[in-house]
Amino acid sequence: MNTSRATIEIIAPTIEEAVEKGLSDLGLPQDAVDVEILDAGSRGLFGLGSRQARVRLIVRGAQVSSDTDSIPAVESIQETFTQEEAAPAAQTAASLTEEDEVLRVARETVSELLEKMKVRAQVVASFGEPDDPKSRIPVQVDVHGDDLNILIGKRSETLNALQYITNLIVCKELQRSISIVIDVEGYRQRRASQLRQLARRMADQAIKTGRRQALEPMPANERRLIHMELREHEGVTTESVGEDPHRKVTIIPKE
Repeated sequence: MNTSRATIEIIAPTIEEAVEKGLSDLGLPQDAVDVEILDAGSRGLFGLGSRQARVRLIVRGAQVSSDTDSIPAVESIQETFTQEEAAPAAQTAASLTEEDEVLRVARETVSELLEKMKVRAQVVASFGEPDDPKSRIPVQVDVHGDDLNILIGKRSETLNALQYITNLIVCKELQRSISIVIDVEGYRQRRASQLRQLARRMADQAIKTGRRQALEPMPANERRLIHMELREHEGVTTESVGEDPHRKVTIIPKE
């Protein structure tokens, strides 16, 4: 990568997709950059909008030697945990208070949005598990109740829109970057399990036939799950092709 290219600006339908495209262009993992939201775009509750998102990706480590591991940004929740291990008791208490505030804001934001949608449900917020050791620790918001299919929608469109709006509100409220994942009655967990099984099955199919296997169009978070499931596969590679909302993962057999 050209080291003189310290920043890059990307325009895409959503912040998540803009970041994904920027990382792909730079050839870097997400923990290697800081993300500055220049324009959140306008996107309605059900995925409709008239203005695209614009973000700036700033490569980290410009003042750090090349043999030094990338250090999470200040706004990363993961850094809070690292600091606690060696921090005085007063600093640890302050960190815990800050974490409680993150969970409170996330929980209250989702609860208020559901109230405006006239949906009655129980909302619980906690810290989840990162996708890998270098990923930011997400805030997991679980929604429980009766007849909540309306919150999921076709191809998770409503759920993804709710998650998108919640991220915007919480990040603005806390003035820091927070990763929030919203699940409804365990839907995302079930969907993730199905996608992992699909990824492995289609990888076997690609190897058996020697042909590329194109999956159905998926949102960015589901495409990322497919990529991660097969990233260390010995027989195939993956890539995303097409334009949203028809962008899909293609599984390619290795020669």
